[in-house]
Amino acid sequence: MSSFDNTMKFSFPEEPFERDVQEVLFQVYSALQEKGYNPINQIVGYLLSGDPAYIPRHQDARNLIRKLERDEIIEELVKSYLKNQ
Repeated sequence: MSSFDNTMKFSFPEEPFERDVQEVLFQVYSALQEKGYNPINQIVGYLLSGDPAYIPRHQDARNLIRKLERDEIIEELVKSYLKNQ
């Protein structure tokens, strides 16, 4: 039987993904602060609308946050919130 006949299973550790989201959010938050925006409002606006215009290009923040899916960011935020309760 060739390897093309078998179903492969793809898995990845969750922790590095969680760190990626956290690192990106910290970098985006910092860029928003430096530009004088309210970081929470801007990030929420982006997450709700999907419009990258809420995130500045400063420090490459817009490109960084667009590398992540919005639902993945929300998932990590909910996990983090519930862990700390």
